[in-house]
Amino acid sequence: MKTAKLLLSLSLIATLFTSCYTEVIVEDDPGISIHQLLTSHELWYVDINRTIGYGETPFLQKAFTISFRNGILYANNNIVGLGDTGNGFGIDVGEYNAYDMILDVHHDIDGFETFDVYQIDNNTIELYNPNNDTSYFLEGYQRSNFDYDFVFYDNIHYFLQEYEAWEKTYTSEYGVLNEFDNENYLQFLAGGNDSEFRSSQDDFGREPANLIWDYTGIYSVGDVTNNMYLKTLTLDYDYFDNEYFELSVINDGKIELFHPASETIYEFEGRGYIQYLKTAKTKGDTNTGTTGKMRKSRKDKVSNPRENIRS
Repeated sequence: MKTAKLLLSLSLIATLFTSCYTEVIVEDDPGISIHQLLTSHELWYVDINRTIGYGETPFLQKAFTISFRNGILYANNNIVGLGDTGNGFGIDVGEYNAYDMILDVHHDIDGFETFDVYQIDNNTIELYNPNNDTSYFLEGYQRSNFDYDFVFYDNIHYFLQEYEAWEKTYTSEYGVLNEFDNENYLQFLAGGNDSEFRSSQDDFGREPANLIWDYTGIYSVGDVTNNMYLKTLTLDYDYFDNEYFELSVINDGKIELFHPASETIYEFEGRGYIQYLKTAKTKGDTNTGTTGKMRKSRKDKVSNPRENIRS
């Protein structure tokens, strides 16, 4: 009887021991780390129209794409040179640190920002900024499959702002004489209501800083149905009639304006390229770039249902 009890006790202890041992086994986490997530795509397109919240994070409002490479944050802030600058990655704009699905960014101009990172699907992440209760949605691509042309033509509005002035370099011999024949320079202003333009009748060959602007107004860029590469440009002068054009891009620094009312073709070349970049680090270097451009959503802002869940 004692022998039976002893064997039963040993069996029970072994069973309990085995049970306890089984409970502490932890399977490997099947998910990927935040570093793997951020570097899983070479380019993250900032889909500004999906932004949720009333706040703004400046460096994300400026960027068309951002990239995470070994602790360095890269951005394509300009349409000019898109796809070529920095081998497609853009320019170095700051540093980042990532841990526990939290992203900390030290931007060279805009300073420190922190985000909660959420993976929405295989190629979409959400960056939630708890300081302004705003979420940005980024779509992931490799450089080889990123549609640079689509981004370029979808943002012609900003392309026009990336030169201090556009100088008229060609007027077709055919076409009816009209008032716009006298306009030799155009300027599209960043910031403010993001749709102001100025024009000048100064002689050719002037530096942008020395131009006298004769007229001002509001401009708008529109799409042409079934033609991604053709746009419309309307110049709404403050005290005169509107001027309407069909806008074509010849290259990163030259545009063509077809004036249907007179059937005249004009070409303008950009003067004084404005690169939106980080603050100069070299002593005496005054080329600090411009921070006026801020992309704006085409949709009305809405409140963000996401709450800050950090402890």
